[in-house]
Amino acid sequence: MPSLKDLKNRIGSVKSTRKITKAMQMVAAAKLRRAQEAAEAARPYADKMADVVNGLAASVAGSEGAPKLLAGTGSDQTHLLIVMTAERGLCGGFNSSIVKVARYRAEKLMGEGKTVKILTVGKKGREQLRRDLGAHLVGHIDLSEVKRVGYENAAEISKKVFEMFEAGEFDVATIFYNRFESVISQIPTPRQIIPAVVPEDAATDALYDYEPSEEAILEDLLPRSVTTQIFTALLENGASEQGARMSAMDNATRNAGDMIDRLTIEYNRSRQAAITKELIEIISGAEAL
Repeated sequence: MPSLKDLKNRIGSVKSTRKITKAMQMVAAAKLRRAQEAAEAARPYADKMADVVNGLAASVAGSEGAPKLLAGTGSDQTHLLIVMTAERGLCGGFNSSIVKVARYRAEKLMGEGKTVKILTVGKKGREQLRRDLGAHLVGHIDLSEVKRVGYENAAEISKKVFEMFEAGEFDVATIFYNRFESVISQIPTPRQIIPAVVPEDAATDALYDYEPSEEAILEDLLPRSVTTQIFTALLENGASEQGARMSAMDNATRNAGDMIDRLTIEYNRSRQAAITKELIEIISGAEAL
């Protein structure tokens, strides 16, 4: 049974931990508002960009002049998985949920005889994937010094992806990230970005005549579309990370409070037992005299 001093020290330690988790929760709440606004503001542009690209792509899909980013290499043997996670922990299951989906996809592809390559964005995803898929890691993008994600960060990632694609290092590229829904809901989402996926119900822009041709426009628009999708994924991930951290730190603060209450009750009971024991010893000594 722990002594009164041990219980008192433990109560003090848990109180200090509660102060830290409470502070982290408040910081995450402040960052969440900015990150959520940025993610929500980017969605209309990304959706409109997707509509324009899909409309153009639907009219040229299958033609000989289709851009390589749309037509692909003609094979799907080598897959590049771009796994986007956080640079820091203490955000609940945020990182693990993304890694779990990416690992499942990698194992499924390898089971089909495909070649899998993994590009990580964020230290935590790299740490988890290195344990059992380390041989498949081909690169890493470090954003630990970036305080606020910008379009230039997405351009840096897309530049590396384009270089690998032009070098023939993969056939299909898919990004994995968490789409922000709410503070308690972040949805792990895989999205294929190369070659571009054209929905079956995509409407062709038959009412418009393009100058230059649709193929020429797509040659310029598709790289921007890929970069926009990566940028959107980074923003969604940023909001999801802060939401998950806020929720995790709130739970940690509540758990610390519950532990303090239990330890306080145990301390009071032990103190009461010690006082009772001392009184009994005093009374017994007095009666013996």
